[in-house]
Amino acid sequence: MSNQVYQNILDKKTKQQKAFAVLIDPDKLDVVNLQKTIDLAVQFKIDFIFVGGSLVVTDTLDQVVAQIKKACSIPVVLFPGSPDQITPKADALLYLSLISGRNPELLIGQHVISAPFVKQSGLEIIPVGYMLIDGGSPTTVSYISNTNPIPANKNDIAACTAMAGEMLGLKVIYMDAGSGAKNAIPSSMIQQVAKHVKAPIIVGGGITTPEKAIENCKAGADIIVIGNAIEKDPALIQKIADAIHSLN
Repeated sequence: MSNQVYQNILDKKTKQQKAFAVLIDPDKLDVVNLQKTIDLAVQFKIDFIFVGGSLVVTDTLDQVVAQIKKACSIPVVLFPGSPDQITPKADALLYLSLISGRNPELLIGQHVISAPFVKQSGLEIIPVGYMLIDGGSPTTVSYISNTNPIPANKNDIAACTAMAGEMLGLKVIYMDAGSGAKNAIPSSMIQQVAKHVKAPIIVGGGITTPEKAIENCKAGADIIVIGNAIEKDPALIQKIADAIHSLN
């Protein structure tokens, strides 16, 4: 088990280089469209490919990761919604603890259940403080997790939550408005969190334009994640990739 992906993230942060991750939901892309997305990711030098979803109802996770790994060398990072969304064919696993909620199952309960399999998988494990932020509409992750998101105007709560996660030893903070969010996370909230933690910050949900991606990067996001918007418009990969990488 190496720390190559996490070290890659740290190196980019140290160099003040912003990164772009495409999130692929195994349920939503067939083989042809998946290959098109991979080709675009390679062409426009995407930094990471995240794979997972809040509710994966098919058994294609292993197949999807295998197809990505066969087609490119971009690091594949699992973004699991549950303990069974794991395949050893990926490079790393975001081991998420939902620190914004009060559901003990997602703070530690599911981790206890999945720990033996995760350890045996050989995956690089990246402990992540996952923070769900209100994106203006109910999302799958808020429903499945049975938790309330942090209100979008409560920057202090977000900052304190991130600080607590970092002091507990979580290595990355992931701020997510959820798939299909109406609104992206306010830049003022990202800025406040970035002011109080040293850990790399991943931001996703509701980002549908290059301008919003740049705004969030300048506020303190180290990695921008786009999923739902790219499923609707794959060409958006180039626009957002160019925008983010123009800051480096």
